[in-house]
Amino acid sequence: MDKTKIKYPLIIIILTLGILLGTQIQKVFSTDGLFENLKKFNDVISLTQKYYLEEVEVDKMVENAINGMLAKLDPHSVYIPVKQMQTVEEEFRGDFEGIGVEFQIVNDTLTVVSPITGGPSEALGILAGDRIIKIDGKDAIGITNDDVRKQLRGPKGTKVKVIIVRPGLKETLEYEITRDKIPLYSVDTHIMLDKETGYISVTRFGEKTTDELKTALYDLQEQGMKQLILDLRNNPGGYLNQAVQIADLFIAGDKKIVYTRGRKKDFNEDFYAGKTFPFEKTPVIVLINRGSASASEIVSGAIQDWDRGLIVGETSFGKGLVQRQYPLQDGSALRLTISEYYTPMGRFIQRKYDNKKEYYEDLAEREEEEGENLTHVAESDSGRPVFKTNKGRNVYGGGGITPDYISKSDKLTEYSTSLLRKNVFYLYTLKYLDSKGESIKNNYNDLSEFAEKFKISDKELKEFTEFAKEKGVEMKEEDFKKDKDYILARIKAQIARNYWKNEGWYLVLLGFDKQIEKSLGLFSKAKQMVNN
Repeated sequence: MDKTKIKYPLIIIILTLGILLGTQIQKVFSTDGLFENLKKFNDVISLTQKYYLEEVEVDKMVENAINGMLAKLDPHSVYIPVKQMQTVEEEFRGDFEGIGVEFQIVNDTLTVVSPITGGPSEALGILAGDRIIKIDGKDAIGITNDDVRKQLRGPKGTKVKVIIVRPGLKETLEYEITRDKIPLYSVDTHIMLDKETGYISVTRFGEKTTDELKTALYDLQEQGMKQLILDLRNNPGGYLNQAVQIADLFIAGDKKIVYTRGRKKDFNEDFYAGKTFPFEKTPVIVLINRGSASASEIVSGAIQDWDRGLIVGETSFGKGLVQRQYPLQDGSALRLTISEYYTPMGRFIQRKYDNKKEYYEDLAEREEEEGENLTHVAESDSGRPVFKTNKGRNVYGGGGITPDYISKSDKLTEYSTSLLRKNVFYLYTLKYLDSKGESIKNNYNDLSEFAEKFKISDKELKEFTEFAKEKGVEMKEEDFKKDKDYILARIKAQIARNYWKNEGWYLVLLGFDKQIEKSLGLFSKAKQMVNN
């Protein structure tokens, strides 16, 4: 048989089908105007590039156009440029590769705030307060934050040499550091506040958050934890699946934790508690504030809806939208809202976002009255939709998670705000430890002894205010008197962090935390919720 007799008719058929298919695809695009609009956009870019008065950067034009399109959608659909992608991925993944130090540039000098636990710098004995003056033989004085990251980060297994000046030593120190994977922890700390009360701070919901939280819970359990404060204040959220897994640690049975609904049915999902954990009967108080969003609200919403524990603090952010991240060809990404999420009892907690400027300003202007809110009378005249918890309490949708006990954080005075803005606490502590660090090492055996006995003297406090004045923060007597306890606690916590890292920082500061104090007095109520 002559194969060419079959070959040519077959090609004609394929071409004809291709033309017809192409025509039909074009019709599909044309139906909703997509094809014409894409052509229009391409024409505008092309004409501008060819004929505009000045040279134009097409990449920037396209990015601006993308941002302009997304500005018409909700506040959480965003474009992520290539240069930001590495940081975004590291934060969600929970690690990066480098030498493992937190740092600040102080008076043009690269200063180690703290070596990161488990990183190569800590293993070599690099300490908080060390000044890095050379990197691979090059002068590091006057280095920028971006240059620090470029020079100290790098692939695992590569090496970098640094020269360090350490306060109290005449000779400089040379270290050759082998870069490694550096963990970025989302569980900031876990400590026992007293013999029965565990405390855990979760700062975001990344890939490893559930594993970190379980480790912390089991450790506190071994230390005698009978009740828990889970601190989600200023936690902006993260992965939805991590929120589900974390809620599952505390919610028994096969109860619903959250569900999502979108325009496309593919994005409709229902998530349930499915595993058994020893913390399902532990009395829990969840701390939230206006900076608690998304995954934080999923966890606190599920615990509130099932009457599993108490929510304390301030009304949360109010973000009930779910995003999915789509990679683009050049390494950038589109984070697009694909669905809405609802708490177990059906609350959609997203705030209105018609005016995006007001969407964020509303948080700063929000006012709440302190006190018990178990029946949620605080929201009863808000016009928001009402729902019932598992035990019949009223709760409301449409505006975040409102606590069962509203407890506001103290507002700092203008003086203390300026001290923070000018980084005075850290800078003073650095100076203080340069001269008195050895005495702290010699006089205090451990953190608990330091927390109990260490005090800033009146003379040292006067030195602090004079130092602040040198840094451009003028003394305001009335503000100072109002915030004196906070200022003393902040200095002490900064010193504690130098030796005991986050554990030292939190143990000192939490002793002056009004919302923590309120929570500690509410565990009798939290226990009733578990036992009923």
